[in-house]
Amino acid sequence: MEETAGASAYGASLAGGGFDFYKFIRQPPTIVRILSWIFALVVFASITTEGYINSTHSAQVKCMFNQNDSACHYAIGIGVIAFLACVGFLVLDAYMPFMSNAQERKYAVMADLGFSGVWCFLWFVCFCLLASEWAKTHVTGIPENAARATVAFSFFSIATWGLLTYFALIRFRRGVSEVTIPTYTEPQPDHHTAYPPTYAPTSYNPTTYTPTTYNPYPSKVPDMQPPFQPNPQPQGDADYQPPNY
Repeated sequence: MEETAGASAYGASLAGGGFDFYKFIRQPPTIVRILSWIFALVVFASITTEGYINSTHSAQVKCMFNQNDSACHYAIGIGVIAFLACVGFLVLDAYMPFMSNAQERKYAVMADLGFSGVWCFLWFVCFCLLASEWAKTHVTGIPENAARATVAFSFFSIATWGLLTYFALIRFRRGVSEVTIPTYTEPQPDHHTAYPPTYAPTSYNPTTYTPTTYNPYPSKVPDMQPPFQPNPQPQGDADYQPPNY
């Protein structure tokens, strides 16, 4: 499985961590998806190139699986869609670390889970159909190697898409449970523990206060000239006497 060291969301590292190509290639889901891509390519390429043949007395080509064209069409359709889906989900897995929204990652993982589960079932149906029609086929001028490769890789696709479903389920269940946000919790006060020696309270000795004598009326007040004199003396010579007539 993917490396789970550090915080992650839905199986991918948090946004801002960058993209490591070599780490991405070595992840089991990436390896299994590449194998699914190769198996799907083999299935639809074998049928499109050698899966249709004509008999000696007819020019019309028929499917090599008991001349059942529906079986060939079904296998080609499943293989082509699986081939394109593998490419799309590989790109989505590579883009996953750049998604900063956990809700978007959840939708991507849910899409992977749903599609992988459905295609695992469709590959099972494809294998059963091709194997059943091949058992009824009369081998006469039919490319046996191509037919057997188609049946075999249809069976292998069941296993790979089942593993992809399992990986997507684990990523969906993991969610964002690994993302831990540190929070501060104030410790509860312990009323039974004594003070440590370094924090022991010191004894309090109050000092007596002796008030000093305060005289609100000082003995000597400087002489101050009144602000207004009713009869101001004229300036000049103070010994001046007016003449008598």
